[in-house]
Amino acid sequence: MLNKVFLVLILSLGVVNTQAQDVALKPDHPDSYVVVKGDTLWAIAGRFLLEPWRWPEIWKANSQIADPNLIYPGDVVTLSYENGVPVLTVDRGTEGAGAIAATGNGRNMKMSPQIREYAREEAIPAIPIDIIRHLLSRPLVVNEQDIDSWPYIVSGNDGHLIAGKTDIVYVRGLPPADGKGVYSIYRKGPAYISNGVVLGYEALHIAEAVVLQHGEPATVQITQSTREVLDGDRLIAQSEKDINSDFIPQSPASSVQGSIISAVDGVSEIGQYQVVVVDRGASDGLAIGHVLGIYHSGKVINDNVVNEKSSDDLNNTALIKYLGQFNSRREQIELPGELSGVMMIFRTFDQISYGLVMEAYGAIHIDDKVKNL
Repeated sequence: MLNKVFLVLILSLGVVNTQAQDVALKPDHPDSYVVVKGDTLWAIAGRFLLEPWRWPEIWKANSQIADPNLIYPGDVVTLSYENGVPVLTVDRGTEGAGAIAATGNGRNMKMSPQIREYAREEAIPAIPIDIIRHLLSRPLVVNEQDIDSWPYIVSGNDGHLIAGKTDIVYVRGLPPADGKGVYSIYRKGPAYISNGVVLGYEALHIAEAVVLQHGEPATVQITQSTREVLDGDRLIAQSEKDINSDFIPQSPASSVQGSIISAVDGVSEIGQYQVVVVDRGASDGLAIGHVLGIYHSGKVINDNVVNEKSSDDLNNTALIKYLGQFNSRREQIELPGELSGVMMIFRTFDQISYGLVMEAYGAIHIDDKVKNL
């Protein structure tokens, strides 16, 4: 279900990961924090940790709370230590954040035991779900054979080539009546290419539609659209599956090295909370929740120490006449890439994954490298 946030099962048993000893705290971290509406677990952890994606390593569930896997506005997240290891815990607050945040930092609060009822949908999400909600259920990557097999628009009403909201279009290849007859309309977009190999095609969402009358062709009405609908656009039945929004940040189990090959909405400079496409997928070991660092390609520079020594050795020899040619082949090295951001994978396909940029320390670009932190 949307807005449903679970922490790793083992954490709900109150087990603190041994890696917690390596988790670095912010020098100015608070002792506690009162959760407010609009927070995310990642942002809350960022108040305490230098690397907020590592919060599951130091989370300890409170066994006195009926459902310790969820936190809500008004709850109090507290930092403490057990055997010298930092631990984050949550306590149910009073009825409102304002009532328990009188000191402004959540300290010196007197809290009374109480039972409160919550809707699961009100729980604080791990990341900003609203940014990626429309990308969680729709097909984003297609291969040419698949999309060419989908039903397609053969004509608009009165022979119009372009259609929009409320317009009638005619579709060939729709299956017989199957339930509500609600469809999404797509168009094959640009190819996702890595090292000259086509990994798939972007599925451009065009519109939503409902079947008015089945047949060959079927009569379909467009209910909403994000782009103009054209002849040849393809239809696929809307999925009724629950959307997976249980995002738990973790490192990939194996080494992952890839590149950003595209950005959703075609932005040239990528910043925080923008969606990127990487050329690694489930077949490479990537899974939902995996956290990767984003790195600028390192600069290529001349090794002047080696080059000057080589030039000195040549200066008094007969090879001096070839010095110009030698200089054109001066030794160069590539500097290590600089960390420019952190992303979390939220959807995977076989060879491609979609990730949300959670931290941006500078401009991020297409072709930047991604790998384990």
